Amino acid sequence: MRINPDTVERIKQTADIVEVVGDFVSLKKKGANYSACCPFHNEKTPSFNVNPARQIYKCFGCGAAGDAIKFVMDVDGVGYGEALRYLANKYQIEIEEEELTDEETLRQNARESLYIILNFAKNHYQHQLYNTEEGQAVGLSYFQERGFSEGVRKKFELGYSLDNWDAFTREALEKGYSAEVLEKAGLLIHKEGSKTAGYDRFRGRVIFPIHNVAGKTIAFGARILKTDKSQPKYLNSPETEVYHKSDILYGIFQAKNAIRQQEHCYLVEGYTDVISLHQAGIENVVASSGTSLTVEQIRLIARFTPNITILYDGDIAGIKAALRGLDLVLEEGLNVNIVLFPDGDDPDSYVRKVGAEAFKNYIKVSAQDFITFKTQTLLQDAGNDPFRLAAVIGEVVNSIVKIPDAIKRQVFFHRTAEMMKVDEQMLISEGNKLLRKLHTPKQQERNSRSNASFPEGLADLGVSSPGSFSEDGPPQDFFLQEEEEPQVQRSKVSYQEEAFIRLLVLHGARELEPNITVCQYVLGEIEGIDFKDTVFNHLLTLFREHYSRNTVLSTDYFLNHHESQIRDLAIGWGTEKYELSELWKDKFEIFVPFETDVLDRTAFINILRLKKAFIEEKMKACQQQLLQAGTEEEEIAVMNEFMFYKGISMAAAKELGSVIG
Repeated sequence: MRINPDTVERIKQTADIVEVVGDFVSLKKKGANYSACCPFHNEKTPSFNVNPARQIYKCFGCGAAGDAIKFVMDVDGVGYGEALRYLANKYQIEIEEEELTDEETLRQNARESLYIILNFAKNHYQHQLYNTEEGQAVGLSYFQERGFSEGVRKKFELGYSLDNWDAFTREALEKGYSAEVLEKAGLLIHKEGSKTAGYDRFRGRVIFPIHNVAGKTIAFGARILKTDKSQPKYLNSPETEVYHKSDILYGIFQAKNAIRQQEHCYLVEGYTDVISLHQAGIENVVASSGTSLTVEQIRLIARFTPNITILYDGDIAGIKAALRGLDLVLEEGLNVNIVLFPDGDDPDSYVRKVGAEAFKNYIKVSAQDFITFKTQTLLQDAGNDPFRLAAVIGEVVNSIVKIPDAIKRQVFFHRTAEMMKVDEQMLISEGNKLLRKLHTPKQQERNSRSNASFPEGLADLGVSSPGSFSEDGPPQDFFLQEEEEPQVQRSKVSYQEEAFIRLLVLHGARELEPNITVCQYVLGEIEGIDFKDTVFNHLLTLFREHYSRNTVLSTDYFLNHHESQIRDLAIGWGTEKYELSELWKDKFEIFVPFETDVLDRTAFINILRLKKAFIEEKMKACQQQLLQAGTEEEEIAVMNEFMFYKGISMAAAKELGSVIG
């Protein structure tokens, strides 16, 4: 089924870009706009900008841009139709649909088919929990014994799968779902050697649906309740097109708002840990589902907060689990604390034993930053053995150097030196050695590339190659910027063409004076000129064609254009990377005019710069012709033409205030 155009338009008009993006990342108000660290690439400094006035987003780091629908498509990896359905559900808009042709039905996104069958499975398991004798006697009794109220069971959409070989599969096939899709979703397992017979993956287990950030069911965790040593206690969905275990955290959908509001995230190991804490009113909690913490999971938390406290079991295995892989958290710039519970307890059992308030107080007094925790744990294990103590220093320093922030590193070097009773400068020196080892190979590669074209003899004069460190560079900080892709060289004319088209796209419909729009003025000034850049020339042609019919294209026309390249250009032009502080005007009484305040002058300057760039291209052509001239008469003719263009260029430069050499 296809969503009809009227419903699509209603969704577009209703969806608020700040609310939609805010469901996935933690936005901070910045002047008239909002900013955040980009969810589409790894960054420490926010370069992701949301413009509520134009209802668009733009990342100045990776270039991602679009409207609310495009954001949902990209952040959740779904098709256009599924993004519309998500927004319609969010804003409670009734969807009116139209029939698809057979060909269109065949082309439906395979990912959407998986989402549909997984949602069907979730509803099936919930129905079995509440509406069958087995579900009530086994599954519901188990959840009630754990103290899970009806509210929290509904919140996490808990369910039960009957202890039957193919109860779910038979119902799904009867509803028209194919065995192929069931298998792709990880719900059906085919018997060995058979392509027709199969059985339910999760039979005879309580079901924990796993949701993505948008709230869609993407997988299941299932726990067996009977004693059967031939079966694993927990069984999870396999990797599918919509479920990658390393990318998701259990409970992130239910916890994201609380994490954002409290600016803190608790990380636990299991499903029941998350649900028990929610039951106790502690909602800013997610689980790694028993897997080692991954970079993708850390970055998922970082969308909502830089502060994380890891709650682990208090046994030896729990301590080792707490130490394992946490350098990854430090590398991503998060502030990480550790809490260990008394032996024999995990977050689930401890909160049920002491209650919510005592649990919160225990976390408050027991939390230690990761570096302090690691130092104390390793020192206790090393005792007085000098060799093991030396190894501890190496271990701790190795963790400290993973922290991107230089000030934080300095604080931890100082604190660690006091704890270990060693010289602080010695720790810093060891840290620098590790940093050099880490970055020297990459730096040598860069130096070799830059030195390949570096003029010989300049080094003898004290000139450093572009890729080398100078004495003025920081001797203790070797954190280097990621290498950027080489930029394609653009001509001066291309830049002026872009500035001209940008002016038309953003301000073409504005009036410079009564009944004279920017579009009318600038198009009249460049009559007969075509642009060299194909995209800019296409946009110029669009403006000319519509203006010939007395229509001026609006900014919204380009922000919603069907061609992604044009749409992305318009979003980039319409999004300001920096905002002027309000203090300039309110406190210091400094008035800085905006582009719209001096639009007439801006339009004139753009036209002049464009014409100057074209003239300079003609001058370059004359210089080439001069080299090829065969007679003195031809040389004189070309020189006269060159001097004519030179005179125009100098006049334009004088008007623009350019310095002429």
